Amino acid sequence: MPGSDLVAACDAIVPSMVERDPVWAGWCAVLVNLNDLAAMGATPVGLLDALGARDASFAARVLAGLRRACAAYGVPLLGGHTQLGVPAALSVTALGRAEHPVPAGGGRPGHRVRLTVDTAGGWRAGYHGRQWDSTSGRRTADLRAMLSMVARVRPAAAKDVSMAGAAGTLGMLAEASGCGAVLDVARVPRPDGATMGDWLTCFPGFGMLTADPPGAPAPPAGPATSAVCGSLVAGQGVWLRWPDGERTEAIAGAVTGLGAA
Repeated sequence: MPGSDLVAACDAIVPSMVERDPVWAGWCAVLVNLNDLAAMGATPVGLLDALGARDASFAARVLAGLRRACAAYGVPLLGGHTQLGVPAALSVTALGRAEHPVPAGGGRPGHRVRLTVDTAGGWRAGYHGRQWDSTSGRRTADLRAMLSMVARVRPAAAKDVSMAGAAGTLGMLAEASGCGAVLDVARVPRPDGATMGDWLTCFPGFGMLTADPPGAPAPPAGPATSAVCGSLVAGQGVWLRWPDGERTEAIAGAVTGLGAA
């Protein structure tokens, strides 16, 4: 919000996921919005939800997931709107405060890319290879420690890992920064229960990509694992560099088409 320290984030959950797994959809709606705030270095203030459901019983299941996640993170659900008798739909808006938000487009060629990610947990039932659940078993203190990482170290650029996975999200950070990226596959923090292909393309629960000049210190991130695993380069797209030095193109050109921020 221009002229104030108020920042906002808004995410919608895919309707098919809300229909299939309403409690988990509620949890994830909180999770992804708080990750968005965290990437900007913002402290969460509260959340608002907009829910569509076929009946009150279904709505209650979604709201149960929302409330559980809010309780786990220690962030209040301030209110919202519920419409019954309609197809499943869910979006959440998160409000936070940050005097100087960290941009997603502050990276420059030569900056080192760091992935800080929670490798605990496992694949969410029914979402193997797509959604890693690292958050539902965590204590509030650990969840908040991870969320506060960007605010404490203030990197040049930050982007939370979304459903685009680490590779796709790195492409978005690089695009917003007006450059390309190289990801060193062997240096990517990864749990034993995930193949590299799945890990680079899944939603990891909590994952944060940051870019900084060489030599920047490792961030304090609670239980998360952090490693420098790539760099920003001139050009566009994302390349994967394998242990033998071979490079393969993972993303050709821009991800969103929005260009540099």
